[in-house]
Amino acid sequence: MESHNIEESTTALAPQGYTPLLPASAPDGKTRRYDRQLRLWAASGQNALESARLLVVGSSATSSSILKNLVLPGVGHFTILDHRKVTPEDVGNNFFLEVGSIGKPRAEEAVRLLLELNDSVEGVANTSDIEDVLANDPSYILSFTLIITHNLADGSLRKLASLLWSNPTHPPLIVARTAGFLADFTIQVHEHAVVDSHSENAPSLRIDKPFPELLEHSLALDFAAMDPTDHGHVPYVCILIRAMHDWKQAHDGNPPTSYAEKQAFKAQITAMQVKADEENFEEAVTQAYRVWTATGVPSDIQALFADPKCTGYPNATAGTGTSQFWALLRALHLFTAARGYLPLNPSVPDMKADTKNYIQLQGMYKRQADAERKEFVGLLREVIAQTGQRHVEGDGEVPGVSDDAILEFVKNAHGLKVLRGQEWGVLRPEAIAGLEPSYSTPLIPSVMKAFQTFLALGSQFPAGICAYDLLVHSWDDISQVLLIVWAPALISSRLLC
Repeated sequence: MESHNIEESTTALAPQGYTPLLPASAPDGKTRRYDRQLRLWAASGQNALESARLLVVGSSATSSSILKNLVLPGVGHFTILDHRKVTPEDVGNNFFLEVGSIGKPRAEEAVRLLLELNDSVEGVANTSDIEDVLANDPSYILSFTLIITHNLADGSLRKLASLLWSNPTHPPLIVARTAGFLADFTIQVHEHAVVDSHSENAPSLRIDKPFPELLEHSLALDFAAMDPTDHGHVPYVCILIRAMHDWKQAHDGNPPTSYAEKQAFKAQITAMQVKADEENFEEAVTQAYRVWTATGVPSDIQALFADPKCTGYPNATAGTGTSQFWALLRALHLFTAARGYLPLNPSVPDMKADTKNYIQLQGMYKRQADAERKEFVGLLREVIAQTGQRHVEGDGEVPGVSDDAILEFVKNAHGLKVLRGQEWGVLRPEAIAGLEPSYSTPLIPSVMKAFQTFLALGSQFPAGICAYDLLVHSWDDISQVLLIVWAPALISSRLLC
């Protein structure tokens, strides 16, 4: 069968007599290839994935499956660090190894077969021992953006975790541990700032505080003299602003507050209809809550403003990997302190309106958002100036911060998040005490710790002998280790009292 690339295959689907889209207007091959995931995490998420450099320690079945789910969507680069050779057992449980791989370096074979999934991904095999790398070339590990391990020996894992935790700018660590169908998954990270959190909370349309152009446009609409067709295509945003203006004139400038007043306001909107089936007015009634929902700064964002890294910028963020985020947040704090609300998001949701009215509304929001973004940029310049940083080639409007980063931050200012973690292997009594009081939940970390201790003791799994029996026979040694590790945390959390 003759093979075709994605562009040729897509064009070939066009029916006879149909002229395909011009190349300039058609999606490129990359967009078509990654269409589904782009809908999930957008271009910003795809860019983050493609700029990632992953180091995966070990090429087990689990780590190969993890990489498969990253190679398919187009991760930028991955390296497998594994000094072992492929065994018959490896071939039996790892889909990404072949019988012909037996005796060959496991990292090289896994990389070769994983790269067949996506020719745009870069993969490298490193056959060094993780212990040698940690001892002789730790900077190699720090050149990656994320480190992933699976069932790494406890001693090596502790050295690796300690290295990565020694500096906030070092990459995060993901630790996966499995034993049959049982597994746990841990992320070690100092601090992770999330800008595009895909928040379910929609940004404010500022209907209660319309900006001048939007207010002027809404009040200029002559609903009484309007053609019935045009009347049915006025966006609900304009309907609500006009209705609220009329309400305030009749109620001493006050919005509806009580339940009865809110129902009366909705009835006022319904009375503005000229036909019973005007969907835009029905939509306005449904969205009426936006009128009495005050536009302000969400409590989650206010909590970030109170963070010492924001109030103490730039001194409090020196040497951290998220200093740019805190600079942006500091500028946002200054913006909201002066205005009382976040910069306007230019996005306008779908609504009942014709194309002309909808595009007109979009234009107003975009112009206002651009104006407020420029004001934000001015504040950000003042914040960055405190660090002494100057413009270099490639910078945008602000030294050290790209224009795209500013746009992304302002657009998602309503959903900012900061996640903080801890060093791997450190037990927190409050976390143990907070475990659900079920039979299995506290046992899972105990069993995983027992399994890792079992492996660390140098035991193997002889063929034909049940692993459960081996664990039971080794329990004297394992229980001593577990008691030393877990007892202090359990006692302090009063689980053993």
